[in-house]
Amino acid sequence: MAFSFRNFEQIDGVRARIVALTVLTAAASMGVPGLAHADFRVCNATQELVGVGIGYRAKAGWVTEGWWHIEGSSCKTLIEGPLSSRFYYLYAEDAERGGRWDGPISMCVAEKEFKIAGVTDCVARGFQRAGFQEYDTGEQASWMVQLADAPTEAEPAAPIENGTPGQ
Repeated sequence: MAFSFRNFEQIDGVRARIVALTVLTAAASMGVPGLAHADFRVCNATQELVGVGIGYRAKAGWVTEGWWHIEGSSCKTLIEGPLSSRFYYLYAEDAERGGRWDGPISMCVAEKEFKIAGVTDCVARGFQRAGFQEYDTGEQASWMVQLADAPTEAEPAAPIENGTPGQ
């Protein structure tokens, strides 16, 4: 078999495509802006430090997790990879000013870092109740919530009926 310069060009073109694909894959795995990455992210558009908790339905039942500390003008990924639920619940507190971003869905939180199974009987189990805001992701693989200035002092959270937030 004879080897010609033309064959070399074809091989070189294939190598160039492999290198380009490798670079794009590596960039995507590092979260380079502009490339699609499936996850649940929260961006803090304020200038203050914010603490964030999230609630979601896992295979074993309802779970709440926190605290993620998100500096002003930055983002954090709370759930990595494609989202497995349609509904997610978020609660956030402004660490500097004491305001919060909350909603009507009552779930459990703790003072320090936490991962709590179940959303009922929070106080009886040694946790605190907080009102979470529901986010319907429409079964998208990724979702981003942006926290802006002016968190509100909301009404106390309503208990979850029959232990089932969302639909």
